[in-house]
Amino acid sequence: MTTHDRSNRALAQRDLRHLWHPCTQMHDHERIPMVPIVRGEGAWLIDADGRRYLDGISSWWTNLFGHANPRIAAALADQAQQLEHVIFAGFTHEPAIALAEELVRITPPGLDRVFLADNGSAAIEVALKMSFHYWLNLGHGEKTRFIALTGSYHGETLGALSVSDVALYRKTYAPLLLTPILAPSPDTYEGEPGETPAQIAARRLGELRALLERDAHETCAVIVEPLVQCAGGMRMYHPDYLAGLRALCDEFDVHFIADEIAVGFGRTGTLFACEQAHVSPDFLCLSKGLTAGFMALSAVLTTERVYEAFYAEYSAGKAFLHSHSYTGNPLACRVALETLAIFREEPVLERNRALAAHLAARLAPLRDHPHVADVRQTGLIAAVELVADKATRRPFPAGERRGLEVYLHGLEHSALLRPLGNIVYFMPPYVITTEELDHLVDTAVAGIERALRQ
Repeated sequence: MTTHDRSNRALAQRDLRHLWHPCTQMHDHERIPMVPIVRGEGAWLIDADGRRYLDGISSWWTNLFGHANPRIAAALADQAQQLEHVIFAGFTHEPAIALAEELVRITPPGLDRVFLADNGSAAIEVALKMSFHYWLNLGHGEKTRFIALTGSYHGETLGALSVSDVALYRKTYAPLLLTPILAPSPDTYEGEPGETPAQIAARRLGELRALLERDAHETCAVIVEPLVQCAGGMRMYHPDYLAGLRALCDEFDVHFIADEIAVGFGRTGTLFACEQAHVSPDFLCLSKGLTAGFMALSAVLTTERVYEAFYAEYSAGKAFLHSHSYTGNPLACRVALETLAIFREEPVLERNRALAAHLAARLAPLRDHPHVADVRQTGLIAAVELVADKATRRPFPAGERRGLEVYLHGLEHSALLRPLGNIVYFMPPYVITTEELDHLVDTAVAGIERALRQ
């Protein structure tokens, strides 16, 4: 048996010999370190050389209750000794049944049917196909389009990219994508001078109404990320927009798809962001925090009305056409159940609100920084927008990669910060302490100063 050198340097070399990483220009790793992580403890990651990194982004927004959480790990180990997987067509198992029951119990009212998939992008694919197919089954084959918000991001499979508004992706893959109808985002950062978030929401709802008046006849659904457009720059908006969207979807007979993949499970201060507008969507897409970062799993919840449009004799040809080999994986379902049990048994949301208040207080001084155009926050999501000119909000040229300097500073000072361009954001695990939050903010502030000096 070969004994490998397991130092950072050796593991990085082995990695770069074969692996191709996501969201990465691999050439960058000629100068940017590849960091091999060997274990995690709570909010911390530990590399092969023993260096520790405070996970300020919950490992792409998935980890809620700490790395290697012993309670969740024990549930996973127990399930692995009973049933690791079984085909989910014609067969079922209790972890999936119990998970569906619990999701129906805790989500907004009326979402009584659960379709399981593998990841967030897959959940979006399911919701888009299910919405289109619903209208087709009802004899409305002319409904083939979707309305999405400017600045939206819903994933990177082709359907999910089709309802995303990320310029680089759309330019590159345009020939492969559907063309969405784009409604102006209610993003408060883009409001008129003196306009309140509620007023911005009302104005944008008026513009959405105009689109629906013109295009509802060929529209399946409106898809939004409730309250926070995460990958699009942590853009945030008022809950009134969701309430108005629900009313417009009802008025114009189109579906409302809520992509809570990133914002669900307590991230915005309530268990689900839609709760803050007291609305239920027609489709609720969940992933990421559903398994607290342990396993790949997603769920799409929908209504009995949607389900009934597919329920017919086999010969009617109305069955929903979507499957994954690992649909309803027992290991993932059991992990999700344990994650939801923690929400049920511990004061998670109360703790999160206290942490959010502490984070807000620590970030408040940055509002006066000459190169900070905005400090915004929704629950345990906060963002700091760096600009070249505060008065005009003129951004730094993207090619200067100022955010990269913040990332590199973080790695050198025991923190994982991964800005979105020039937007430094915080989305920490729920187990982080106020002292650890202080370290995260202090490191970010020093990293910002380093980025501004370049």
